[in-house]
Amino acid sequence: MIDTTAGADDGTTPNRALWDTLARVHGSTATDRFYDVESFVAGRQSLHPLERELVGDVAGKDLLHLQCHFGMDTLSWARLGARVTGVDFSPTAVERARLLAERTGLPATFVEADTQRLPDSLAGRFDLVVATYGILCWIGDLDAWMRGAAMALRPGGSLFLVDLHPAFQTVATIEPLVVDWPYGGGEPHRDTVTGTYAEPGLSLPAQDVVEYPHSIGEIVTAAATAGLTVKHLGEHLAAQFDPRGILPRSPDGLYRLPFGDSHLPVMYSLRAQASERPTA
Repeated sequence: MIDTTAGADDGTTPNRALWDTLARVHGSTATDRFYDVESFVAGRQSLHPLERELVGDVAGKDLLHLQCHFGMDTLSWARLGARVTGVDFSPTAVERARLLAERTGLPATFVEADTQRLPDSLAGRFDLVVATYGILCWIGDLDAWMRGAAMALRPGGSLFLVDLHPAFQTVATIEPLVVDWPYGGGEPHRDTVTGTYAEPGLSLPAQDVVEYPHSIGEIVTAAATAGLTVKHLGEHLAAQFDPRGILPRSPDGLYRLPFGDSHLPVMYSLRAQASERPTA
């Protein structure tokens, strides 16, 4: 079970240490589930249909990618014609992202910053703010994250968020079904990890982390409180990949979370729009 004891540290320091490690490891082995760097450099598109359909045509638009890791998805948006800026709090990830941009020859800017404390230099510069997969579970101050996303948007711009559904995040194992994570609340949950979702068989030095459960209601409320208008909220029962390595694959090739004779949602998608007029 996960230790839920809160401490003075808000999670940023241990979580940054973890993501520094993951930024060094991801894409470095032949058996990595997600980060095949060489095929990406050769032209592979790393984005999934869910976010591409949600965001739509990005050609000629200014796009801010929050929690961009080492830049593969950011640069995929650039391949689709966007002018891209990626933000991540891991200096190792930002360094790798810049090197990957050089290798691909794709124009991109990468900024080292906490997405709960975005720099003022990003204010009002973007048509689109995008964040996908494994995002808000690392965010202790959900309101600050949403305020930052809203701050970065031009009037009428949109935030696009695709992430693991909170119902899916409560589940530890499928067979047997074990639920060991709360549905929302935002309280810090401390754990020790020794591996990575990208390669479950890879053993890494133990590192402490802090994660935060947020319900769908809390996420939508935070967006509204930040002054954004929610235009779309989708809850998706199937995914084209298994982000946590625990889902069974259906005969149609998709991954689902079984629950009795039905399924629980695996992903959610959200589009929220900034006001057409700048606030006074």
